[in-house]
Amino acid sequence: MTETSPIVVFANFLSDLAVDLNEGQILTQWAQQAPRKAWLLRPGDVFVTPVPLSREFLRYVYDLTGVPPESVAVVEVPPAGAVPLARAVREAGLAEHVRALAGDRGAALLPTALDASAIAFARDIGLAVHPYPTVEAAEVALQMTMLLNTKTGFRETAGQLGMRLPAGRMCRRPEAEGVARELLRDHGGVVVKPDRSAGGHGMRFVSRDDLRGGATLQLDTVGGPEGLWVVEECLDVAESVSIQLEATASGTHALFSGAMRTAQGSFTGYASPLPPSCAHVADELEEWGRALGRHLIDHGYAGPFGLDALVDADGVGYASESNIRRTATTTPHAMVLRLTAGSANAHPAWSVSKGRTRSPMDFEGALAGLRASRLAFDPERGEGVVLYADAPPDGRSWRYAVIARSAGDVEEQEATLAEVFEFEGG
Repeated sequence: MTETSPIVVFANFLSDLAVDLNEGQILTQWAQQAPRKAWLLRPGDVFVTPVPLSREFLRYVYDLTGVPPESVAVVEVPPAGAVPLARAVREAGLAEHVRALAGDRGAALLPTALDASAIAFARDIGLAVHPYPTVEAAEVALQMTMLLNTKTGFRETAGQLGMRLPAGRMCRRPEAEGVARELLRDHGGVVVKPDRSAGGHGMRFVSRDDLRGGATLQLDTVGGPEGLWVVEECLDVAESVSIQLEATASGTHALFSGAMRTAQGSFTGYASPLPPSCAHVADELEEWGRALGRHLIDHGYAGPFGLDALVDADGVGYASESNIRRTATTTPHAMVLRLTAGSANAHPAWSVSKGRTRSPMDFEGALAGLRASRLAFDPERGEGVVLYADAPPDGRSWRYAVIARSAGDVEEQEATLAEVFEFEGG
């Protein structure tokens, strides 16, 4: 395929790449973010989504991106429970419809997660898998992709590649408590993480006090009775950071880096570029990312990936996990570059986050509030707030992006937005 070939944007958040499919509730929750993939659409593209998109949101996206609405097709797949999107498409009888929309134009499938079901779906309907030249090439990368989206696979590979890691061990679920007690002899706290997890799902922070007086370690059911877990020392974390890169035929390219916003280990937002307090770890983070990229390329992988790290109170960085897929920041970053291209904001700072309003709003009401307060994104200035993920089901949990000229301006706009939208705790 060429850069101008059509793309079938395949929002398969319901994937076993990072979390077992029996974790249906969390996967269904993540799938609510699928509308953000609309920012990737260009004329001739097809969007396959597991959740409906409001007409108001689509009109908003098309207005800002300049895409004629009639030039793209959106296929909304009816709910089918916690099953891969490819299966839901087939069960709804939509596979032939997607094939017809893609046509004979050299189109390629762009999955959120490169998993076995997406590869099989691409083969069934006669598409390549972006950015691979063939379905077979994508299939070669699957084993390494699955491995490095696990905590144990990452620890082993990162150690081999020379990354600094928190002290820790890999074990089976029945051994986790014993390993935690052992590590707690030398560390004030530990983090217990299921092998296949994303966004902090299933993670436990455990102190010495938590396991005193006959107390036992209570873990989520994720991973099953014999699942793999990682137990690591709990660092005194000053910042959680990440670098996002891309593996290509010409090598590994660093795309952007920034600081993650977290609550109890769970991802809640992101701000780019790295704050000054973390600037000293940028070179090391990129070095680790490029080493990981070379390893991925050697095993057939192509496409975006992320490397997360923790910076402790002494300013030392520790690699924590890899995400070999399109992450929560991949599409927002593409959106930021697209919306600021040709604007007065050549080097934008940006953030993505979520705020909860005191009362529900629909999409038009939220957008009207942004415009009335002069916070709405201005294409000429290349600055402002973007409602990048449609209206939330509850009308209150709004995801937004802020684009500005500097990190300070981003923070200022976020503070004003919190006041205008009356975010709880804002």
